[in-house]
Amino acid sequence: MFAHGEGHAMSSKKDRAAQEEILEVEREFGDAMTRNDAEAIGRFLSDDWIIIDPNGGIIDKSHFLAVIKSGALKHEAMDSGDIRVRTHPNTATVTAVTHTRTKYLGKEFTTHERTTDVFVKKDERWQCVLTHLTTLTKKT
Repeated sequence: MFAHGEGHAMSSKKDRAAQEEILEVEREFGDAMTRNDAEAIGRFLSDDWIIIDPNGGIIDKSHFLAVIKSGALKHEAMDSGDIRVRTHPNTATVTAVTHTRTKYLGKEFTTHERTTDVFVKKDERWQCVLTHLTTLTKKT
């Protein structure tokens, strides 16, 4: 769930196309997040997607999208750096340092997290199956 950051490929030349494809998916995913477009966000997530929050809690796709649809959670800005893409046959991982400005139930807050997204390619389409967030206690 990254937006507006620069990525760099980190494997063989044969993986570069897949890495660029994943980076584009991440950019589009992040743009959907900052538009708070639950329908668009949902297209990037597998049906069994979960997010593990910084406290270790697990939130499933339907709950996450419902909170966005309701307007209770609004992503106002996302900026990612130190983006690293690793590809394997039909699987990719993306890690980054992400800063967000968000409102939850009307209260604004910011986050500074190491984020990990795991993607699986199914039917020629990349979908995120897992997002994991770790709060960073110092600037990275």
